[in-house]
Amino acid sequence: MRARRPFATARAIGAALLALLGLFGALDRGALAQTPARSATPARAGVFDYYVLALSWSPTYCADPRAAARDQAQCGSARRYAFVVHGLWPQNEVGWPQDCATAVREAPPALAQQQLDIMPSARLVQHEWRTHGACSGLTPQAYFDLTRRLRAAIATPPAYAAPDRPLLVTAADVRANFIAANPKLRADGLAIRCRNGRLQDVRVCFTKAGAPRTCGRDVRDRCDGRVQMPPVRAGAAPPATRR
Repeated sequence: MRARRPFATARAIGAALLALLGLFGALDRGALAQTPARSATPARAGVFDYYVLALSWSPTYCADPRAAARDQAQCGSARRYAFVVHGLWPQNEVGWPQDCATAVREAPPALAQQQLDIMPSARLVQHEWRTHGACSGLTPQAYFDLTRRLRAAIATPPAYAAPDRPLLVTAADVRANFIAANPKLRADGLAIRCRNGRLQDVRVCFTKAGAPRTCGRDVRDRCDGRVQMPPVRAGAAPPATRR
């Protein structure tokens, strides 16, 4: 009997280990099941919850030499842009649809040209239609008409109209200035995004009918501390001022 006791002990230890592994596996699966997916969610055109209007600070984009070389119409022209429309994006409360099936893969060239005052790149116009506009359930004409109407509804804060020197701002500064210029906007209906120490864009949330609304969980500030807003018209690079 003594000779068998070690084998019995080994079997018992093995069984215990297997039980623990099964418990850990169940816990891991439970934790994963409670973690929501953050990626884009496939959906049918027209099936979404609200819109996000993304207003890009053009001087930040053009401060990247690669972007400046690629988009001469935006970064190399005599005109200098401040906030431009990056896109109008159908959004869900969690996640977003994109690349929806559509019979119209490109906006008509004449229509794309008409957007260049607010979206100064024909390539961007076509990309936004294919990736986001097709999910709106609208025709290209109706989608870009809505984009223009929502952009026109947002007044650019005077401090950001055409600064000739770098500005130092925080997300709170930008939000306060936008609400001062647009009293109907909600503090929780704006998201301020930054990258590499510079303001990247301001995202404004609208209902499908075009009224300001609270942003969903995926549309949040991504901007820490003070960041720079490069000037619209750069002079002799004076010191940055806070606004």
